[in-house]
Amino acid sequence: MLQEELDCLVPHREFSRRDFMRTSVGSGFAAAVLPVVAQTTIKTDTTGLLAGEVSIPVGNFKMPAYRAAPLNKRNAPVVLVISEIFGVHEHIADVARRFAKQGYFAVAPELFVRQGDAQSYGEISKLIAEVVSKTSDTQVIGDLDATVAWAAQQGAAAQRLGITGFCWGGRIVWLYAAHSPALKAGVAWYGRLLGDISPVNPKRAIDLVGSLKAPVLGLYGGQDPGIPLASVAAMQEALATGSPAARRSKFVVFPGAPHAFHADYRPSYRKADAEEGWTLALDWFKSHGVA
Repeated sequence: MLQEELDCLVPHREFSRRDFMRTSVGSGFAAAVLPVVAQTTIKTDTTGLLAGEVSIPVGNFKMPAYRAAPLNKRNAPVVLVISEIFGVHEHIADVARRFAKQGYFAVAPELFVRQGDAQSYGEISKLIAEVVSKTSDTQVIGDLDATVAWAAQQGAAAQRLGITGFCWGGRIVWLYAAHSPALKAGVAWYGRLLGDISPVNPKRAIDLVGSLKAPVLGLYGGQDPGIPLASVAAMQEALATGSPAARRSKFVVFPGAPHAFHADYRPSYRKADAEEGWTLALDWFKSHGVA
């Protein structure tokens, strides 16, 4: 499972909870990807923003999330930002701030929190076994619906809704696009398209093309060993005969890019491809009513 993440990680040492502690959602980095490549890590400030940790009610549960939005702006369009398997760390929070600087009400919910602290794991196989593999699609979809409802209660324009996600979160983009009739558009960064199924994750992205309710832009790397180009081609072929939204979906493949090419805090980062992908993502949202 999630071989694409294993393929792009550099060697790391084991971190315990005592070794690695964060103060809040959106701070620090996951132990499994330390040390951070500091010279390329992007830091977006909070000037003009309302940014920080929030608590979102999901039934009787209070789910932590990172919210970034323009100060004193009502009716801002909503973008859900879905993390990699490492949870809502500083990079994911920074992506939310980047969207907020563009006028969006961005929310990154901590979707693994019921299963454990994804950031505290230094060994990726344990993270997958103990946290990620136990986080069900049903739970995630319910949490995202609750996040959208909460954003609307904060004065955001939830009727202008977009979603973007990275790796594990990229797959969630495809799932949510098949679930939510309120969604206008999605942007999936190197999310799994095929692969194994399980009772917790019963469908692959390719199984959902007939029910997509919003078009998805897929941003993928041509040198990603975990998501081979053959799987991208299979998804493109399936989309061509899928729902109307599926037929409006598209892929952009960056030929020289590996997995996680947008992750500026990791050695996999490819600046030119990441910047082009970001521009394409913003254009995709704007052209599909998320603006």
